[in-house]
Amino acid sequence: MAPLPLIRQRWIGALLGLGFSCWPALAPASLAAEPLQLARVSATALPPNAQPAPSPRGHLVRVLLLEDLGLALRPAAESAGLRLRDGQGRVLGEWTGAPTLQLVQREGRVQVSLPEPLLAAEIWLEALALPSDPDPGLWLQQRRYRGVLQVRPQGSGLQVINHVPLETYLASVVGSEMPASWPLEALRAQAVAARTYALRSRRPAQPFDLKATVASQVYRGVETETPSTLAAVETTRGLVLTHDDALIDAVFHSSSGGRTESSGDLWPRQLPYLVSVPDFDHGSPVRAWRQSLDGEQLRKAFPELEGVQAIEVLSTSPTGRIRQARVVGKSGQLLLTGPALRSRLGLRSTWVRFEPLALEPAPLAMPVASPSELAAVPPLPALDPADSAASPALQPAAEGSRTSERFVGLVAVGRGFGHGIGMSQWGALALAQRGESFTAILRHYYRGTRLQPYGRLEAAAQQPEAPESRLSVAGSP
Repeated sequence: MAPLPLIRQRWIGALLGLGFSCWPALAPASLAAEPLQLARVSATALPPNAQPAPSPRGHLVRVLLLEDLGLALRPAAESAGLRLRDGQGRVLGEWTGAPTLQLVQREGRVQVSLPEPLLAAEIWLEALALPSDPDPGLWLQQRRYRGVLQVRPQGSGLQVINHVPLETYLASVVGSEMPASWPLEALRAQAVAARTYALRSRRPAQPFDLKATVASQVYRGVETETPSTLAAVETTRGLVLTHDDALIDAVFHSSSGGRTESSGDLWPRQLPYLVSVPDFDHGSPVRAWRQSLDGEQLRKAFPELEGVQAIEVLSTSPTGRIRQARVVGKSGQLLLTGPALRSRLGLRSTWVRFEPLALEPAPLAMPVASPSELAAVPPLPALDPADSAASPALQPAAEGSRTSERFVGLVAVGRGFGHGIGMSQWGALALAQRGESFTAILRHYYRGTRLQPYGRLEAAAQQPEAPESRLSVAGSP
């Protein structure tokens, strides 16, 4: 691979040029075809402690995109180029075209692999605006993100944090969390829930507010923006859900399995608007499911027990979701919460019971069925919490009647996908398909809440407003 042409550059402030590095070995082949062209380097600094930010378009959120030892980054192919700043907002350089930059951590700082390596405490990157698109975005690995990317050292690697306008972020979140082909009212409900969740999650004292994964809400960047998701965000712009004039914890999940859960039955606190309600997720492909767990999978999930002989459900919530379970193994027993058990076994939810795996099991993988096919399947019998004392889990056999050779494994028989609290996305789909509005969907899953513009909520801290000026979506209990 031919090396890049050397570009001489004036470094800004205390940046340290370390001479040539092994950058040719790190750069992908695309670099040779896309030589760096230095457009301009400016020594003009912003005021002390100022930080670069995208064009002010409402509230910003900071989303953790990636934590890795190194990364590759480039502007969108159609963009005019790339601008780099340091943590004080000073411009380090601008490049035309679509150069790919390799970034790694070196001695607690961020190194950008150029012919003359650039080293700084942190790096901020933004794509140069185009007449046709003021924010064309930046490619990070295989995804493109609008806004500004901040790269900072973390541990032995790097963190990449996306500083992006809230409404821009939401257009991608809606398309990442729901199929863009779903009815607009379902997408609108998702937009309001996601906006409320994002604003409530802001943590000014922390490096970032949200993660781009299911740990917060899924955010896959520009490629999940569509006309329908943009419309869902625009037609609900600024609207949030509140309770007692405070943002609610607008959690949501894929599919409840027939009934959502009250927050206090699984989590430490019961919130008045997160109560158990009937769900309408009959068309969900994960409303009812089975998952085989052979002996080897169980050994890997519980290595400290040297194999699993039984899983006993000790207590459940009123809907049947596991609160506590006991895992019995050769070398002892382990008490786990339902979420911890789900995490260990990779289960879709905690609404689950366990059955013995047959000695010659038939394939147990659930095929992906169409909503109409799945709707015809009778629902799984409810797990009666009264039976939790006589657990539906596989019970240990009498001493001497069980050997490790005879134990094959378990089958998890369950309902739903996710924690089951708040809005069910498949339920929102069903309600939208029968003609319900996004306000009715939100009213069903978040009881007793109000829908109001976030700007009005902020102003209320300074000057309380009359209750009749709010849009009420309060639901019946």
